[in-house]
Amino acid sequence: MHEATLTIGQLADRSGVAPSALRYYERLGLIRAERTGGNQRRYARTELRRVAFVRISQQVGVSLEEIREALDSLPSGRTPTPDDWAALSRSWRERLDEKIRLLGKLRDDLDGCIGCGCLSLQRCTLYNPGDALAAEGAGARLMLPRPGPDAA
Repeated sequence: MHEATLTIGQLADRSGVAPSALRYYERLGLIRAERTGGNQRRYARTELRRVAFVRISQQVGVSLEEIREALDSLPSGRTPTPDDWAALSRSWRERLDEKIRLLGKLRDDLDGCIGCGCLSLQRCTLYNPGDALAAEGAGARLMLPRPGPDAA
């Protein structure tokens, strides 16, 4: 085995991810380890990038299944290039832009709502007088995108 590999403890220290989580990531196919003759895990240093990608993707709400599918699209026989990572990130750009838009709206509207003082969606004369939005269904009606005419 190449001396540039990392033990699970070294990968955990370097990535900030608990060994138990790394074993879980490996079980899901998100990262890969070689095994020594004594059956100890050894990770290539390139796995650090994959772990970082998993953690950041989780932070923005991407499921582990989607992360696995994305990582499976990367080349397995070589270290991914910047172009490989860019192609992967492009596939999520629209989704992330929508999350950013929703978070900005939440931040801005929450300031207004807290400033109002009523904190009641049923009585709020600013955003939902008379709870009129209840007729549109459950959920955050002003925050979530509204279905277009083609939506089922």
